[in-house]
Amino acid sequence: MFLHEGYRLPAEWEPQSGIQLTWPHAQTDWAPMLDEILATYREMADVIRRYEPVLIVEPPTNDTWARDHGFITLVCDNGEPRLLDFQFNGWGQKFPAELDNAINRRLYDEQRVRGQYVSHLDFVLEGGSIESDGRGTAFTTTQCLMAPHRNQPMTQQQIEQRLLDALCADRIVWIDHGQLTGDDTDGHIDTLVRVCPDDTLLYVGCDDTCDEQYQELHLMEEQLLTLRTADARPYRLLKLPMPRAIFEEGETGNGERLPATYANFLIINGAVLCPTYAQPDLDAEALRIIGQAFPGRDIIGIDCRSIIRQHGSLHCCTMQYPDCVTLTP
Repeated sequence: MFLHEGYRLPAEWEPQSGIQLTWPHAQTDWAPMLDEILATYREMADVIRRYEPVLIVEPPTNDTWARDHGFITLVCDNGEPRLLDFQFNGWGQKFPAELDNAINRRLYDEQRVRGQYVSHLDFVLEGGSIESDGRGTAFTTTQCLMAPHRNQPMTQQQIEQRLLDALCADRIVWIDHGQLTGDDTDGHIDTLVRVCPDDTLLYVGCDDTCDEQYQELHLMEEQLLTLRTADARPYRLLKLPMPRAIFEEGETGNGERLPATYANFLIINGAVLCPTYAQPDLDAEALRIIGQAFPGRDIIGIDCRSIIRQHGSLHCCTMQYPDCVTLTP
């Protein structure tokens, strides 16, 4: 393991130097509800600032999903961090992304983020589509990385090799099932399965056989039961509840279901910020289960009913930087 010049993709729960937020503004899809989403972003920023710095990116941007346009950072015990700049193309050319795709280079050129800049702009990869245990194993989903308009005509084997090389990983674990209704990302892993300390996987479950998502999530659960760690041990599995269905509303809403999930939590220094949806029983259960995976950390709920209206949640809005990265907010 770790034969990649000493570099590795850290786990999210490792010490951080700060969190990036890309701020909503009137030229984004948030325009019809700008006051509401700004209140949520201010709450997120205020909570995060209790634990670590916040780097805020302001206009011009297409949108606000820092998880997917932000740097993916490698660490090295004996060298400077590598800031990997992958191409973001609006989740398979679904939405404009040319301004968001230029954010990383701008932050680097302005010395807001310091490290070794490495361009991977010839390869589409979103931060929400990968998870790392910090010890050489990266997780992703087949349906996202093999989705149209990302890296065709590359095969799955070719994509895996590119991930192994770029992320300095020893193995890639592909999750082959799981899709939330209303998800624009084609099945980002951070909406479905999260990697936690002590070989723990937190995942979204669905026990309602009448739910349209039941079959895919059931198949995902069955696959998770078969997965093994790099040293051939089963993972500890913790099942998160499924929020009751939330639908688009208002003048621009068309009644479609939104991809609400408790898996889209954010790990920061000393705390975990967890999405809530004004469903007190399920919100409390989700926070309790997440707390089992992160003993000793503060577990803090953030009302994400505003964010979910644009099909995202806490983790989607944020990107962490490891503590070896120098930030200039």
